Amino acid sequence: MEKVIIAAVTDNMAIGKDNSLLWHIREDLKFFKEKTSGYPVVMGRRTFESIGRALPGRLNIVVSRSAADNADEANAGGHYSGPSGTGSAIPGTGLVYAASLEDAFRIAADADRCFMIGGGEIYRQGMEYADKLIITHVHTDIPDADTFFPDIDPSAWIVSERSDLRQDPETGYGFEFVTYIRRRNS
Repeated sequence: MEKVIIAAVTDNMAIGKDNSLLWHIREDLKFFKEKTSGYPVVMGRRTFESIGRALPGRLNIVVSRSAADNADEANAGGHYSGPSGTGSAIPGTGLVYAASLEDAFRIAADADRCFMIGGGEIYRQGMEYADKLIITHVHTDIPDADTFFPDIDPSAWIVSERSDLRQDPETGYGFEFVTYIRRRNS
């Protein structure tokens, strides 16, 4: 299974503030949906809480140290169990809780691709597992952000695709979509 990190980051690597996104760039949200639809998405508990619901058309795997407790609190009444792994499930929602990133990958193992969608801790842990990074580089600095993406080490990652520079009409921010692949020697 290909493990992909997808994120939108500023020039100073900021990704969030107060458990919220720093902007709403319509074209980036559309890009995110196109890339992740039909695939499992792995996120931390706070990211899930900020979204407020399971993303439709995707198996949503929420990594939480108290995975079973989260399912119980939501009156799950069920337990996800498949050939790939186990996790506490919320029936009918496409939502599964996992106790660790490794557990999340076991749950998603039958998929061709799995996306790690945040937040900061999932990105930090996920960098060692990721085969690919799909990054929306938003060309601005947000000095008072409180959540940041890890540095992208050029000795470990190489740019494989880069879109043309675009400008969001609402925020005025320039942005581009960049795909990085792990260097073979990393």
